[in-house]
Amino acid sequence: MMDAVWQAPDVTLAADSTRVLNYERDPHNYITQLFGNQFPAIRNGIFNVHLSKGIIVQPHWHTNVTETVFVIDGEVVTSVFDPFTQRPLIYRLKPGQVSVFPKGWFHWILAVTDRAHFLTIFDQPTPDIVYGSDFLRFTPKEVMNRAYCVNEDVYEKAVAPIRESVILGPPIGCGQHQVNSPWQGREPQA
Repeated sequence: MMDAVWQAPDVTLAADSTRVLNYERDPHNYITQLFGNQFPAIRNGIFNVHLSKGIIVQPHWHTNVTETVFVIDGEVVTSVFDPFTQRPLIYRLKPGQVSVFPKGWFHWILAVTDRAHFLTIFDQPTPDIVYGSDFLRFTPKEVMNRAYCVNEDVYEKAVAPIRESVILGPPIGCGQHQVNSPWQGREPQA
């Protein structure tokens, strides 16, 4: 069945994914977007991401979408927590390579070169996002103590620097801008 959007006399089947800024950490680390409300003919959504070496798309998950990462330039390490094996799956991606984050799986992306550029493509027009920074800063210290026997004062001190949603980290002024070697990842298999 043909979509009504495609049958409209003024149908537009092209758009610019660089026009709407979603988030900017600084001039070299930012995300632009293209979603259904901007481009009705699209049946998915796209984040167009630019990162410098050592910058991370913070750990997060999506309640309603599966996400595909497609690298255009530079190199990134994608990591996703597999809830069935209870271990992270870590992949180092170069231009033209792809990795997938299934719906509901906790994941993050680390730039291991400067000028890393990649698309994150969602299977729905608009992703719901639960940020790890929000989970950490809004979980009461008493809950962390009760659930995991974490010292309340230590937990409160550990999450105190997280004052807002951290989309691209580390926050400016944090001083942590190195790529950690344990997350170097493996090459994806054909």
